[in-house]
Amino acid sequence: MAREVYCQHLKKTAPGLDFKLIQGELGQKIFDNISKEAFALWQAKQTMLINEKKLNMMNPEHRKFLEEQMQQFLFEGADVQIEGYVPVAPKA
Repeated sequence: MAREVYCQHLKKTAPGLDFKLIQGELGQKIFDNISKEAFALWQAKQTMLINEKKLNMMNPEHRKFLEEQMQQFLFEGADVQIEGYVPVAPKA
């Protein structure tokens, strides 16, 4: 049976992550409060941020920036702003 969490990002109960993907206190907070679905949404945004801003994950400043964006996206409801990206509107 899948582990259920109340997802703070989606505001609903949903299947939780299978294991901690990030170490430390933030990793535990994500594991306890974020669903697989919400984390997958974040991973898509993270990929866009890394590519568009040409982030280097060996650079501590870039990692810190990405962590701040992740916290804002997952826990504060902030959307990730990517220069030049315009989401495609759903067809009616």
